[in-house]
Order: sequence, then structure tokens, then C-alpha cells
Amino acid sequence: MDFVIETKNLTKKYGELTAVDSLNINVKEGEIFGFLGPNGAGKTTTISMLCTILKPTAGTAIVNGFDITKQRSQVRKSIGIVFQDPSLDDRLTGIENLKIHSGLYGVPRDEREKRIEEVLEIVELKERAKSIVRTYSGGMKRRLEIARGLIHYPKVLFLDEPTLGLDPQTRTHIWDYIRKLAKREKITIMLTTHYMEEADELCDRIAIIDAGKIITLDTPINLKNSLEGDLITIDCKDTKECNSTNTLAELFKKLDFVSNVKTMDGKLNLYVKNGETAIPKILDLARENNINIHSIGVRKPTLNDVFIKYTGREIREENVDGKEAMKAMFRGR
Repeated sequence: MDFVIETKNLTKKYGELTAVDSLNINVKEGEIFGFLGPNGAGKTTTISMLCTILKPTAGTAIVNGFDITKQRSQVRKSIGIVFQDPSLDDRLTGIENLKIHSGLYGVPRDEREKRIEEVLEIVELKERAKSIVRTYSGGMKRRLEIARGLIHYPKVLFLDEPTLGLDPQTRTHIWDYIRKLAKREKITIMLTTHYMEEADELCDRIAIIDAGKIITLDTPINLKNSLEGDLITIDCKDTKECNSTNTLAELFKKLDFVSNVKTMDGKLNLYVKNGETAIPKILDLARENNINIHSIGVRKPTLNDVFIKYTGREIREENVDGKEAMKAMFRGR
């Protein structure tokens, strides 16, 4: 099997702080690979090293067959990047932005016009190509940035929070474009996102990273199935005399049909083999212990539940510190 990205004990330290700790991942050709993790987990640092913006403290990686420490120029020529924050020149037209970028990336003059038409067609912007970018909607600007990232036929496209700040409908459209890219352009895509639904919809595999280490890596369906059953959420009416939530938690830990118990935001989350049959037993147990349940619900596990299981907290929006260096580097190329 061919791997487009291979990391080999990839490590980045800042003094005593280890931002990325001996990272080993393999990304397959044509795969959409997702990075999920809390603030400071090491996602941006990892991508920065893969893009040759940061030099590893130890270890290395191979991107498109090139070593990121020894063949930096070849790596940069073979990748595309779409940054989290807008990086277009909104005083120019869509075509003018693409012409400038194609020149910076060395697309042959006799191929530029054809390639610009191709990428505009992929993101469905041909009709607005001659409009000033400042007249574009947020979704249109994002699509133009994706087109720009593709202009030089990259083998890998890095997407940093590709739909951040977009409305749900536009976000869904961007997902469609990303899927088309992977198939039509035969391109490998690595993305970061804090939207669980986005990771679930788009990614072939997801790596959850925390404190610089990969905690788990698998397909979305396998990650959700790892929770083994349904998720029951219970909201108890706690009183000053009795913390009902903690009392129930201790009782449920002893039951054979409960695989995991977690308390979060004053509610109790139970992972059970069969939610429908478990609920009557749960209600009976609460009643026997004079505990009043305010509400109870059952559903299938989501990626957010997986994230909570492995990190002990919910996903939070990404800290953008450190991304200005990446943006400045690629703007000036």
C-alpha cells in the first residue's frame, strides 16, 4: 500500500514543553485524513512540520516521497494549503488571485489559463471569476481559496478548519467540494476541524491527538462502535442533602450491562449494551434509592462521545496562535 505521508517519531519541543511527541502516522494515497484534538494538542505544530514551516526537534516525515528535513523545496512544491483565516486579496478578481498564485507556484505559462478554468469549474465559480473578491460570500471565498490551493497540481492538500464561520448550508456545500476533490483530482487531503459532524461526514480516518500524542486512530464508524452500545444521558434533581448524580454513578458502575460511566456538566452519561432495555432497569434502581430523575434520553454514540471518552472533555475551538507564520510563509512564495 502506498503512503503519501509517513511520520517517523516526529517530535517538536519548545524548551521543556513537548508539543508533538514521537508521532507515527501513515496517510494513504487519496485518503481524507482528519486531525482532532483540544487546544494545544499539537495539530497545528504537526501540520507546520509536514509543510516544512517548522523544523522537527527529532524524527522526520516523508511527504510525497520527499523528506521534510532534507528536501524541503520539493515538499513545498507538491503540497497545497488552505488556511483557517482568509488570505485572498479581496481587491482583485477571482481570476487575478489565481493568476498570481499560479505564477508564484511555477505553473507553466501555457498551462495557466486551462488550469485556472479547471479549478474554477471544480469549485463552481466560473460565473463569478471576473468579480471582485470583496463581493463574494464567505462560502465563495472559501471555495476560491480551495481552488487556489489546487492550482499547481498538489499531491496533498492541507485544510485548516475549512468551514470555520460558515453557515450550515454553506458548510455542507464545502463538504461536497472536498469529496469531489479527493476523487476527481486523486488528491490526498489532511484537515483539522473542531466540528464533529464534519469529521464524521468527510474523513476516511480520524486521529485524536492530545498532549502531542495520538490517542486513537481509526475510521469514524469504528471509533463510534468502540463505545459498545448506546449512550444514556440522565439528569437528576440533586439536593443539598444528597448528590443524586454521584450516588447513581456509583450504583451503575456495579451493573453488568453498563460498560462505562461518566459525569459531565451535572449529568450522568452511561454507555450500555442496549439502551431500550436498560432504561426500565435504570428507573427502577433510581426509584429504589429514592432518587428523582428529572429527564432521561438514549441515543447512538457520536464522535463527540468518542472524543470525551479518550480526552475526558468536549472538543473546543482551535487556538489560532502560531498560524500567522504559516500564512506569511506561503503568501510570500
